[in-house]
Amino acid sequence: MAEQFSQLEETHKQFIAQQHMYFVATAGAQGMVNLSPKGMDSLRVLDSNTVAWLNLTGSGNESAAHVLENGRMTIMFCSFGRQPLIMRLYGLARVVHPRDQQWQELLSLFPAMPGSRQIFVLDVALVQTSCGYAVPHYEFQSDRHTLVNWAQKHNPQGIEDYWQEKNTRSLDGHDTGIF
Repeated sequence: MAEQFSQLEETHKQFIAQQHMYFVATAGAQGMVNLSPKGMDSLRVLDSNTVAWLNLTGSGNESAAHVLENGRMTIMFCSFGRQPLIMRLYGLARVVHPRDQQWQELLSLFPAMPGSRQIFVLDVALVQTSCGYAVPHYEFQSDRHTLVNWAQKHNPQGIEDYWQEKNTRSLDGHDTGIF
C-alpha cells in the first residue's frame, strides 16, 4: 500500500494545500526525539523538492537544535477526512533566522504572524504515501488563535526575552542557534 516518490507530484501538492495540520519530527544523534504538531497557515511548497514552514515562538525549540546538529527532518500529513492518506516528506532541513539574508524573502510567503521565530526549509529526498486506513475521522473547526494572541501581547523585546529564557537550549542542552 505504501508508495515512494523522488519528488512531490501535483496530487501531493494539492493534498498538502488541503491540510490544516501537519507534524514535524527531528532527532539529534542522541537524546530526545521531537515530534510537534503544526497548524495555522505555516507551510509552503516551494517546488517539487522543497518545502518551507514558518515556526512561531513556542515553549521549546527542539527542531532548531536537531537541524543544527544533523539536518534530518520528516514532515507528516495525515488526512482525517473522507479519503484516507498519510504522506511523509523525508529530507534534510536548514534553519533561516530573522538575521539571515533569505529571511524577508521567505517570510513574505506567509501571512504576517507575531512571534515568527524561524523558517525551516526542507530539501525533500523522499516522498512516501500510505493508506491511512486506521486514522480516525475528524472535522476541522477552526485554527486556534491563542499563540498569536499571546505574541501580540508581548512587544518584540518581550518575545526576544522569552526566546532568551526558553528557546536557546534543547531538552538535551544543545544550542538552538536562535542567537
